Amino acid sequence: MIEILDTTLRDGEQTAGVSFNPDEKLAIARLLLEEMKVNRIEVASARVSRGEQEAFAKICAWASTCGKLGAVEALGFVDGGLSVDWIRSAGGQVMNLLTKGSLRHVTGQLRKTPEEHLDDILRDIRIAVSKGLEVNVYLEDWSNGMTDSPEYVFFLVDALKDAPVKRIMLPDTLGILDPKRTWEYCRTMVERYPSLHFDFHPHNDYDLAAANAFEAVLAGVKGLHTTVNGLGERTGNLPVSSAIGILNDHLKVENTLDESRLMHVCRYVETISGVRIPSNKPLVGEFVFTQTSGVHADGDRKGGLYQNALLPERFGRHRHYALGKTSGKANIVKNLESLGINLTPEQMKQVTARVVELGDKKESLTPEDLPFIVADVLKGDVSTTAPDRIHIINYSLQLARGMRPIANIRIDIDGTEYEEAAAGDGQYDAFMKALWIIYDRLGRRHPRLTDYVVKIPPGGKTDALVETTISWDWQGKGFKTRGVDSDQAEAAIKATVKMLNLIENNLI
Repeated sequence: MIEILDTTLRDGEQTAGVSFNPDEKLAIARLLLEEMKVNRIEVASARVSRGEQEAFAKICAWASTCGKLGAVEALGFVDGGLSVDWIRSAGGQVMNLLTKGSLRHVTGQLRKTPEEHLDDILRDIRIAVSKGLEVNVYLEDWSNGMTDSPEYVFFLVDALKDAPVKRIMLPDTLGILDPKRTWEYCRTMVERYPSLHFDFHPHNDYDLAAANAFEAVLAGVKGLHTTVNGLGERTGNLPVSSAIGILNDHLKVENTLDESRLMHVCRYVETISGVRIPSNKPLVGEFVFTQTSGVHADGDRKGGLYQNALLPERFGRHRHYALGKTSGKANIVKNLESLGINLTPEQMKQVTARVVELGDKKESLTPEDLPFIVADVLKGDVSTTAPDRIHIINYSLQLARGMRPIANIRIDIDGTEYEEAAAGDGQYDAFMKALWIIYDRLGRRHPRLTDYVVKIPPGGKTDALVETTISWDWQGKGFKTRGVDSDQAEAAIKATVKMLNLIENNLI
């Protein structure tokens, strides 16, 4: 069994720009213990602020009502018992005492000898125990201590192994370790002190926190420290999502984490902290269960050939098949199946071509975009196999504050090009005025626009596809055309060109 100490509310709050208020801290604490089911949480640093103590007291009060007070921990300092009193006054029961795990920290920061520092540590442990606290000990900068001054580390732990300390915690405070040294250093500690419980506390400065945690567990440590979404100072700490993947899928080590609640907890902390989860973040990122390649979608339809053990359902998620220029028929079929839409092979060919065309212009298409595309290709317009007689060669729409929009257009009608410019009350209005100038010059009649409707998919953002449906009156007969594009003006222009060709081909 590997214990998980989550320190989102202490070490994670050292992320630049992140600060939780007492109510937010309590909410996150409850999520971690009740939903994620981590074993312990570190929620405060002693003597930091009045707000920190208020939050700590609020969490302790809640934890005491549900038998979880022993899982709530606070960082304390070697300060002659001041941290002990701070923790006790807030109702806490567990202190994680911060000591110096490297010789250079003792001599350079404390300006003390190892013996003097050890005496201070043992004094504070005695004070804590006498006042009813359980004590764990951090060896700050332990990784540098093992690199530069292992004899000092052993001197300290030789004395602490007989002290009333429940756990000794081994931080890679500056994130200097690699997997090889992590295993060697942790294995040295475990073999030299087989009766002690060691936690490993990784930082991610070289993007090796997960790999180092993997090796620490292999070496025999009994606990890992995590944060939600990898929050923490500088590049952060080991994400709890990474710990889940390592422990459950690779090491297959028993733990209490409930992976089905991972996404809920991570999204909540993302919202409260303001630190966004990267879209490609393993297990919890937006894109990690999205197949983009049509080849992959085809393989999945034929037997899950492009799926691994990280099934999205484990984490309360679903697999998606992206739509874009690399989409094949299989991606589109997968999405259409989920929408309950069936198409003929010829219809599928047309929709696929349209998806690829739009994917060249838009970074990504969503399943919500697909009904618009299907409708644009197959529905709502008078169908025709006649060739288009009118084409837009190019156009320029200009919008400037305090000036009327201007459109410059060039169109091809039956093989002859025409160019015109006009100002209007909007970009599309300017386009239409330029178009009708050409029509009037040629003596051609044109229909009257009677309605103009713009829609985006439910939940769509600023980059959503736009469906523009325009109603026309042509010689007393009403009809509609629609255009779909990522740009509203272009969607309207596409609907207009459809209208022109229907009239020119005498299909209205």
